[in-house]
Amino acid sequence: MNLSMKWLSDYVDIDVTPKQFSDDMTMSGSKVEGYADETAEIKNVVVGKLLSVEPHPNADHLVVCKVDVGEGAPIQICTGAKNVKAGDIVPVAKDGSTLPGGVSIHKGELRGQESNGMLCSLGELGLTTHDFPYADENGIFILQGEEAAAPLGTDICKAIGLDDVSVEFEITPNRPDCLSVTGLAREAAVTYNVPLKLHQPEVKGCGEDIHNYLSVRVENPELCPRYMARVVKNVRIGPSPRWLRERLRASGMRAINNIVDITNYVMLEYGQPLHAFDLKHMKDGQIVVRNAREGETILTLEGVDRVLSPEMLVICDSEKPSAVAGVKGGKYSGIYDDTTTIVFESANFFGPSVRVTARDLGMRTESSGRYEKGLDPATCLPAVMRACELVELLDAGDVVDGIIDIDNSNHTPRQIRLEPEWINRFLGTDDISEEFMREKLTQLGFQLDGDMITVPSYRADVEGKADVAEEIARFYGYNKIPTTIIRGEAAAQLTPRQKFERKLNELLLAQGMNEIATFSFISPKYYDKIGLPADAPERHSVEILNPLGEDTSVMRTTALPSMLEVLASNYSHRTLDVRLYEMATEYIPVEGQQLPYEPVRLTMGMYGDCDFFTIKGAIETILENLGIEEYDIVPVKDDPTYHPGRCAELVIDGDPIGRFGEIHPIVAERYELDARSYAARLDVEKLFAHYNPNREYTPLPKFPAAQRDIAVVCDDDLPVLTMERAVRAAVGPMLEKIVLFDVYKGSHIPAGKKSVAFNLVLRRADRTITDEESESAVQKAVAALAELGAELRS
Repeated sequence: MNLSMKWLSDYVDIDVTPKQFSDDMTMSGSKVEGYADETAEIKNVVVGKLLSVEPHPNADHLVVCKVDVGEGAPIQICTGAKNVKAGDIVPVAKDGSTLPGGVSIHKGELRGQESNGMLCSLGELGLTTHDFPYADENGIFILQGEEAAAPLGTDICKAIGLDDVSVEFEITPNRPDCLSVTGLAREAAVTYNVPLKLHQPEVKGCGEDIHNYLSVRVENPELCPRYMARVVKNVRIGPSPRWLRERLRASGMRAINNIVDITNYVMLEYGQPLHAFDLKHMKDGQIVVRNAREGETILTLEGVDRVLSPEMLVICDSEKPSAVAGVKGGKYSGIYDDTTTIVFESANFFGPSVRVTARDLGMRTESSGRYEKGLDPATCLPAVMRACELVELLDAGDVVDGIIDIDNSNHTPRQIRLEPEWINRFLGTDDISEEFMREKLTQLGFQLDGDMITVPSYRADVEGKADVAEEIARFYGYNKIPTTIIRGEAAAQLTPRQKFERKLNELLLAQGMNEIATFSFISPKYYDKIGLPADAPERHSVEILNPLGEDTSVMRTTALPSMLEVLASNYSHRTLDVRLYEMATEYIPVEGQQLPYEPVRLTMGMYGDCDFFTIKGAIETILENLGIEEYDIVPVKDDPTYHPGRCAELVIDGDPIGRFGEIHPIVAERYELDARSYAARLDVEKLFAHYNPNREYTPLPKFPAAQRDIAVVCDDDLPVLTMERAVRAAVGPMLEKIVLFDVYKGSHIPAGKKSVAFNLVLRRADRTITDEESESAVQKAVAALAELGAELRS
């Protein structure tokens, strides 16, 4: 928000430098980014009068001018401009002057004639015809009217009103009331403890009745809490007066014509956007505020056709949209030279809706930037009244009597109790008086009835007593609040989920794995590379609306392709032994919902000095350290990503957790991985659900153990884990540990069979185990294995 200091002077009387003003306003909570003095780059440029204009004796395209600059003797200046004549009042840059852009002017000679300066054009002063519509854009700036009446030798900045200071404020989203001159003036009045001079608009009117011209209907009061309209007839389009153009320029806006300038002026003054409709383009004299229809379009002011959607609010006549509510007007709703009757719209629109609409249409405007922060519906009335007052002041038309006001805002003033002792305790002060608090709150527009504070409608950010304390603190002075030691203790601690993730990472790193991070955006072709069938549900992905390219056009539903890409990259760089893992987020579309389900999967990948049992062992180590003892590892033969004979699924309590195994040779070939590669993909959420952080302490054994080996021959497809569980169940608590130490297939073993050898560690906690107990335990184990079809190897 750029604030004109000249404009501010209408509301508060303060006499400080721009630097001091910026510092003081920042300290009271209105942060200043910087300020700009319009006179800073223009020095030694004055008002002059051309006494004579004669042809240059040595150049056909130059003239020699005698110029009176109020110093007695005239000076001579040569120029190539064609629009000058004797008697013209012009800006004169004298010897040693400076102009915008760092241009310096010095006397010299032009084709043998002395030239003691330069006559200036609009552009050389940093101005345009929006600032002075009567000026010649391509010639010397010939002053007219009040500008030409300035005494000769007057500083040009003062003569043409280019002597304002513009202060740039950074307005936070919670303070839309400060996106206005009146809002910042209120802050300045409280900062300097001076009266605030607010203006009450007055409109005379010309008779007639607005209902003879216009009717308004609001179909969606939730998105349009308030809609006000006034009609102006006999509109006389023309340039705005200089004082209005000056204020618009200092605020960062350009002047267009008197009606458009009035809407912009009021928006800057009150923070309430206005729109002026040409009534002849409003069919049947109707305004309908409704949601756009599917496929409906609007041609906006800049001449671009915009496709609307049903979520967008539009201002329509009886047939078609005329404006996008809170964002931009339509092409045929604008003000043109042939406009005779206009409608001033002063409305309040739901901020989030305006924000989404502006984003979807790619049209963020001054208007939408204010609406999206949440404006006060009560400002609609003074804003439209001020616009009509300016119409009468500028003689830009005749204001028709009556106002159409559809008010569904239902604002209930918020009330908060004033608690001076609590505020002092909260701020860490003990000397802020109740009188000071009441004074500052009253100056800010709060009403006090006893100890009850009524919050003004334009301060929606004040919701509780802590907000009231903030208002007191910023005008008391943050720098006056004493430094205190923080009381209490910071008892921050990790959540159970954070502890689990930290432990999981430590387990993976301890096994020699390196963590990687890959992009969530992938190419649909990745699914082909890992061999997913055409009808696989994993192919249904969230598509990116504006992807950088096909390679990043969808959100991944499986992180395996990303892991294989990294393995392939390492292999191509001749890294011999690789072990990687990633806590990868996947994105699963959910029917009927806008946002996908985002589970975290533990993805592992390795090649080099490893095999199927290496990655299986890594998973079993993780399970053991997570306190997960009961699980199954089930062979899987139909997963196209993995080798059909070296793939398994981890199942806990009947719940599939994930798969692991050797990458299918065809898939490996697609990734140009010549080494046998292994991968795993486990559901972290499910692992966390089965995580048991409470481990029981087991004391060191007091008695020796007995060890026995068993070798059996069984079917090739009989899982070792099934055999281990059968042995544990048969032997009971005497079995301390069972370790697989050999699996053999070859000579002396029938086809379709395998030899499996276990080491049994037997121990009793109360005494030394006997040979008889050991032999009995072995017989029980052999009997249990026999029930699975396994026979002792001879």
